[in-house]
Amino acid sequence: MFPKNMFFFLILTLATASAEDEDFTYNGFGAAKLRLDGIAEITTNGLLMLTDTRQPAKGHAFLPTPIRFKNSTTGKALSFSTSFIFAMIPKYEDLFGHGIAFVLAQSADLSYALPSQFLGLFNSSNSYSSNQIVAIEFDSNLNPEFNDIDNNHVGIDVNSPKSISSLHAAYYTNDDGGGFKNLSLVSGKPIQAWIEYSHLDGLLNVTLAPIDVAKPGVPRLSSNVNLSSLISDSMYVGFSSSVGPFITSHYILGWSFKLNGRAKALDLSRLPSLPRTGSKSRLESWKIGLLIILAILFLLIITIGIILLVNSRIKFREVFEDWELEYGPQRFCFKDLFLATKGFRDQHLLGAGGFGKVYRGVLPNTGIQVAVKQVSHESRQGMREFIAEIVSIGRLRHRNLVQLLGYCRRKRELLLVYEFMPNSSLDKYLFNQPKSMLSWGQRFQIIKGVASALYYLHEGWEKVVVHRDIKASNILLDDQMNGRLGDFGLARLYDHGTDPQTTHVVGTLGYLAPELAKTGKATTSTDVFAFGGFLLEVACGRRPIEIRASEQDIVLVDKVLECWKAGTILEARDPNLGNEYIAEEMEMVLKLGLLCSHPNSSSRPPMRLVILILEREAPLPEISEDGWNGEISAMGEEGFVDIGMSDSSLLTMSPFSASTTESVPLTGR
Repeated sequence: MFPKNMFFFLILTLATASAEDEDFTYNGFGAAKLRLDGIAEITTNGLLMLTDTRQPAKGHAFLPTPIRFKNSTTGKALSFSTSFIFAMIPKYEDLFGHGIAFVLAQSADLSYALPSQFLGLFNSSNSYSSNQIVAIEFDSNLNPEFNDIDNNHVGIDVNSPKSISSLHAAYYTNDDGGGFKNLSLVSGKPIQAWIEYSHLDGLLNVTLAPIDVAKPGVPRLSSNVNLSSLISDSMYVGFSSSVGPFITSHYILGWSFKLNGRAKALDLSRLPSLPRTGSKSRLESWKIGLLIILAILFLLIITIGIILLVNSRIKFREVFEDWELEYGPQRFCFKDLFLATKGFRDQHLLGAGGFGKVYRGVLPNTGIQVAVKQVSHESRQGMREFIAEIVSIGRLRHRNLVQLLGYCRRKRELLLVYEFMPNSSLDKYLFNQPKSMLSWGQRFQIIKGVASALYYLHEGWEKVVVHRDIKASNILLDDQMNGRLGDFGLARLYDHGTDPQTTHVVGTLGYLAPELAKTGKATTSTDVFAFGGFLLEVACGRRPIEIRASEQDIVLVDKVLECWKAGTILEARDPNLGNEYIAEEMEMVLKLGLLCSHPNSSSRPPMRLVILILEREAPLPEISEDGWNGEISAMGEEGFVDIGMSDSSLLTMSPFSASTTESVPLTGR
């Protein structure tokens, strides 16, 4: 059988010889003669920099003269092939925008174009309609007004910022299995792109891969596009890029192009190096994070739409009331969730408990993996207020939180849709002789990630969110082994409508602050207490309460406290780490765990101070022994034994766990 790729490039070479072939290769742009405008420039080491830290801004780079793209005899568009390597480097890991586009334009005058979501090519008034534009966009922002599928996609734009075809950025491997792998456009690493057009069948192919991966045999995006009717005889060829409120630098490292044939491969050894990026200030990231939350809220307000549920089959009928129209973007179609989970089959079951069942699924339109949780609604409040709370929590955005993507209602069922985490929960890597042991470096990064998420819930969002069940089994790990705090806020939802005088304490034994036994009221301080227990279990590799341990070691905080008083606090560390740890960090975490676990709530530090201590921007306060004696036993007698657990505590388990001690893996975007 004739190979598909060889056949495609044979088609490229069969273009008519009456047109002059255009062929060039830039392994770096030091000697290139390009037409630059906006803030685009060529750096001293030969990088083509389209945008930098200025914002909002746009940058363009085109060949100085147009290329003839049509056969002078037939008037049909000619075949072409191009390859380039680009990189998007955000200043902050979780704040970035917008993207890069490879462009064919009738006119290189793009003075009318706007930055941000318009990619420096279009504007909101359609005043660009006189310019013929075909662009391949590599977009790192989700813009609902343009019907974007997500914030990491490649699309084909024809005279409009709305793509005629788009898919999530990814690539197919060339191994025997032909696997599929996601690709982050804003990873800061160089990415290869190949764009090929055949004039015979009008097929436009776009292929992506990391710089150290050979060109995949299967393109990521393939679409029938009749360029003959979309472009002029001559078109300018180049790149466009833009940024909005959040600083991102966009670079092109190399570029090759050929008309009527295969573009030459770039010489990776001759490409210029990307600039080094320093460590980012977390405090500065928090300030920018507040801005992105406001931007997302504004975006949600202006993009609320109507979800039409058109399905005549009874099994797909849903409960839908007029007031839910305002929650359009967060409302999932039951049919999509049914197809994603293969009809909620047992083969896709991740876990089950008193709350219901959790299924793994793949959304049919986007290919995104999700975890779908079935919940029976027991709250005394009205369903309208309950859904409003879910949508409110769904607006939370932080890289160390498991994202609640939305919900679906059908009959008496309530379905919650979450990100899917591939590496399960943290407790599986800490206890019961795990197969894979976490290094101290990984544990310390997880600790800092969870701390930043908890600080965001307490102080960084528009409302104060008390988590109420912080523990290792509620910390889920993404594909990079980053810690994600799950199940935030749901315990509070299930307490709505109950009598404050009779509300039972919600939480997990061993993490409950002693004052909960008296007041029954969860606060940010009780969250800090649970975080202290979490710090100790990560550092010591033990649960806060070990029922099978020797009597003197049954309460973990007691053991660490004894070691601290004896001046041998490092002896409390996880013995499985051996000597592979940083003593200064280990001592800081153990002491900080004791400080956060202090029986006196006024002695516990707020999460703002915890962040500063972990980043070594503030000293660790002295730990006072006042309040420990006598109150530890009270914790054991009251906080761990006599506290009742209400039915609402079902939801305080990880939303992806089969029990209170076993979590189910999730994954995110």
